[in-house]
Amino acid sequence: MAKYTDDRSFTDFVHKNIAVSKIYNEIGWVQEVLEEKYAEKIDRENGIDYIFKKDGIIKTVQERFRERKFQKYSDFTIRYRRDGNIHEARRESEYYKMKAAFFTYGITNCLKTDIAECTDFIKYAIIDMEKVYSKIDSGEIRIKDNGANFCKVIIENNQKIIECPVKFNKDQSSSFFPIEISYLIDLFGENIVIAQKGFL
Repeated sequence: MAKYTDDRSFTDFVHKNIAVSKIYNEIGWVQEVLEEKYAEKIDRENGIDYIFKKDGIIKTVQERFRERKFQKYSDFTIRYRRDGNIHEARRESEYYKMKAAFFTYGITNCLKTDIAECTDFIKYAIIDMEKVYSKIDSGEIRIKDNGANFCKVIIENNQKIIECPVKFNKDQSSSFFPIEISYLIDLFGENIVIAQKGFL
């Protein structure tokens, strides 16, 4: 069995072999078959990996799946910036371009180097990104380069705010920010995370 060391190829494998049956079929989402060039275009320009339908309603989705060594984390991450990129137009990452309405994030029961062991998710969540971005715009979720390692809930003017730190990958090539899934549900209600396993 091939070893999947690349994030994209790993996520593609997990989508096809696990996510469709273990996540989407369970909630009645049916994947649309897309023409290849169109699929590449919406991925590159809009951060949309897949399109599903339920009861005639379109669901646009971005996915990220991680190997089991990340199971201790209870947040999901959004790629933020690539300030070191020599091409200025490529410095803004998925946070700026993502138009997918939903983000599916999961931790598998395998490692990338043992893909044959991939049979299920230890945890997963489908997050309503339109609601998340609305909370960022309103200031109820704040992205702050504060040197912290994890999100925290702070209180300002008698209002609870989720403050999320900007983190950098080890090679400093890009940054990302984590959002604690349980905080989203506690502060904004269960409809911001429309399905989940293992995060609560």
